[in-house]
Amino acid sequence: MPFYKFELEQWQSLYEHDVEYNLADSGVTPVTIRELLNSDDLGRMLDLKLHYPRVNGTKLLRERIAALYPAVTPYHVLTTVGAAEANQIVCQTLLEAGDRVVVMEPGYRQVWGIAKGIGCDVRPFRLEADQQWRPNLDELAAVATPGTKLIALVNPNNPTGSTLSPAEMERIIQIAARSGAWLLADEVYRGSEHQGAETPTFWGKYDRVIAINSLSKAYALSGLRLGWVVAPEPMIDALWRRHEYATIAATAPSMFMAEVALETKTRGRLIERQRGLSRQGWQLIQEWIGRNEDLVSVQPSSATALAFVRYHLDRASVAVADHLRQTQSVLVAPGSTLGVEGHLRITHGLDRQYVTTALDRISSGLRQLQQAPRAAGVAVG
Repeated sequence: MPFYKFELEQWQSLYEHDVEYNLADSGVTPVTIRELLNSDDLGRMLDLKLHYPRVNGTKLLRERIAALYPAVTPYHVLTTVGAAEANQIVCQTLLEAGDRVVVMEPGYRQVWGIAKGIGCDVRPFRLEADQQWRPNLDELAAVATPGTKLIALVNPNNPTGSTLSPAEMERIIQIAARSGAWLLADEVYRGSEHQGAETPTFWGKYDRVIAINSLSKAYALSGLRLGWVVAPEPMIDALWRRHEYATIAATAPSMFMAEVALETKTRGRLIERQRGLSRQGWQLIQEWIGRNEDLVSVQPSSATALAFVRYHLDRASVAVADHLRQTQSVLVAPGSTLGVEGHLRITHGLDRQYVTTALDRISSGLRQLQQAPRAAGVAVG
């Protein structure tokens, strides 16, 4: 069986702790335990027995997750070690060599890599850069042929920050139903919208929807490594069996803190905190773009703390990102690791001064390439 490296995660794990400024991550400034827990919560946590927790998730946690979706009971929910485990076990459960799998690009390429490794026929459907990253649904209809096993998407999207409209969601459902495909909706950025209501979930719109989420993005609790799957009960049972092989369970402290995070008032506080950091960061990105229009541009973003920035240089994105890492000590994510060249994914939902300084370093590094590209020693893409 061939193995396909998870290039984005490899890039981050190799370099994220060795730079002064890490803008390659995908969340906002993380919440501390002190911010999350009040004194009563902390006291209860200190008395928590560090034994094996309930394998599929505590009853209270699954109840609080279920309350976020229409017509969901705790029996439709399986807690996992982040959304990463959720994606992994969904692919292990559904896919076999030769299956047609359709993935949104640009996007988080975990499902792409797992499906390729299984031997699936993996096809993209694209978000179009010149149309403010709207989905090419005619392309989706063409590649999601009858018998397609899985259509996978991320909404709101990583890395572009675009969000599907209700009409686009409805057509995607129609295409999935026509082909008989399962729809895997990675919704980890629900709640990260800069303004307005939360993005609707795909759950409940079709009988073959699997919805995935986690506490990492909209809640800024990535260190808990706590995610979940919402799916029909027979699918949850099949995923649970794979979960027992993969991790057995998430940790007891993570489940406890997840219960606290998803209490209605605390959840609202965490999401508003994230939105405030994302709005502030997006303003910094726009101001930086305005100062460097000859170097960079960006399409509008309605969600996430990510900017998928186009750079105006004839260079491969890995080479550009590596130049910034080596000369500016700033880490950003190359667009090629997300399925699109000529772009860099830049996280902006962090401390204002930290982001401002890092962006200035990025523009300095790009100007080095613009003004003396051969001397900079970066290969043309």
